[in-house]
Amino acid sequence: MKKIRCLFICLFLFMILPVSISAFDFGLITNQYAGYYNQAGGEDIFEYRGDVIPRFSGLIGDSGDFLISAGLSFGVKDEFYFVPELLRTEINMRFGSSAIRAGRIYYSDPLGFIAGGLFDGVQFSHNSSAGIFGVGAWYSGLLYKKTANITMTDNERAIYDSELDYGDFVNTYFAPARMLVSLDWAHPSIAELFSLKIAVTGQIDLTDADVKLHTQYFTLKASVPMKSLLLEIGGSFEALQADDEFTMAFAGDFGFFWTLPSDFHSRLSFTGHIAGGRVDDSIVAFVPVTTKVFGGVFQPKLSALSILSLNYTARLDQAVGAGLSASCFVRNDLGTHVSYPVSVDSEGYFLGTEIFAKIVWSPASDLQLNIGGGAFLPALGDAGPEEQPLWRAEISMVLAIY
Repeated sequence: MKKIRCLFICLFLFMILPVSISAFDFGLITNQYAGYYNQAGGEDIFEYRGDVIPRFSGLIGDSGDFLISAGLSFGVKDEFYFVPELLRTEINMRFGSSAIRAGRIYYSDPLGFIAGGLFDGVQFSHNSSAGIFGVGAWYSGLLYKKTANITMTDNERAIYDSELDYGDFVNTYFAPARMLVSLDWAHPSIAELFSLKIAVTGQIDLTDADVKLHTQYFTLKASVPMKSLLLEIGGSFEALQADDEFTMAFAGDFGFFWTLPSDFHSRLSFTGHIAGGRVDDSIVAFVPVTTKVFGGVFQPKLSALSILSLNYTARLDQAVGAGLSASCFVRNDLGTHVSYPVSVDSEGYFLGTEIFAKIVWSPASDLQLNIGGGAFLPALGDAGPEEQPLWRAEISMVLAIY
């Protein structure tokens, strides 16, 4: 009940804010999605989802602004569902070269797959010639579980997969209660050669689990532009504590981006996201705070996995864009990822390859149509080459009304 009272108090305060300010803007975003795909067990699934997202924004004096956005999601996947949600909702105040953001705000680590998304909290930042410094603290326990996407433990994964039950709202709606604190520094151009981002992040387990899982991350990422090329490389060291047991884990990523010399804007890229696996009792599988999906068809948690992708994107004209990607999924140990497409007692590391294509049509700035489809092929790996392929076809339309 405390979570529900706190959530309604926040909603009330943010809803009366625009009433107390004479000038504000209103907008409405709608998203319609339909997908048809199969699951590992062979069942074909049709899914429809609609999102209605109203937003208010405005100024607070001469040095601040606010944004309020909420959403109602509804759809059909096996059965009808609807989910109300408070989305990005924040107050920004600026004091010279410093700023404070508070509310339900967005945060992402330098690598982009350790902790990313909306969190409730506050962040202070300061912009100087030495770089941009930021410090923040956030809480996840009032977020909707599907939006937060926190599945650090098997129990949290089971909670995430469970259906929302309005008869047991508190136990089936909210994300796991975890506190996130981070100290960040970024410099856009060091010696006019490269940019650098560094973050020291801590995650504190506030759930009622018998065994608490606390984690800390030291992360850095560098970007080096070279005319039509962009090189990126980053890494993270993770320290984990669970039931007085201390372990370590490692992760990294890289990217090569080449803007092609064509008549239309196009880019070829090769990227890699690497979440280390278990080596021994002291070096274990990397565990991110939030689960980010990298595949369009095959969507495993990035823990003890590497994803290597070759991507081509093109802006064919002002209204049409297209993309084609091929991604290879590789296990980094034989004990962490043991679900599809891994066969019983499989000794293979290569899970398979995914091919995915997408077309985007945007005839106006407030209208966008997306069509995509692809397949994941275990036969192109050695972990479960006899397993059934996965496939997906989807279409979505986004309409913004201002």
